[in-house]
Amino acid sequence: MPDTDCDFEITFDQQRLDFRTVSDWLMASYWGGKRTDALHRSAFANSICAIALAEGRLVGFGRAAGDRALFARISDVIVAPNHRGKGIGKALVQALLAHPELATVSTWTLNTADAHRLYAQFGFRRVHDGNEMRLDR
Repeated sequence: MPDTDCDFEITFDQQRLDFRTVSDWLMASYWGGKRTDALHRSAFANSICAIALAEGRLVGFGRAAGDRALFARISDVIVAPNHRGKGIGKALVQALLAHPELATVSTWTLNTADAHRLYAQFGFRRVHDGNEMRLDR
């Protein structure tokens, strides 16, 4: 756990997830505005979810999805507004990258409009090589 000015824990136990809160956060985000609870339930069930808790209350969330062998995509990293700037987002990413079920993953991807500095700390870089392609439906 990184040095922070608040105590928190990271868990992967989805039984401890406050689904209502994280789904609301994501639907209020710039990237999740068109999502539904049903989409979140499916996405979370098919992902490794990192949950940040402070005094038992949800303060952050992130997830990784993929084949758990060769590739994974980090998505939905979000921290409660009153807990931002305390290292929680960094701890969530670090926990996902270190998860034992993802140990053999060699290709990690993500998409962000505003958190490039966070991910750059872990070696993520913008892709400009012309090989990466994307389909948005």
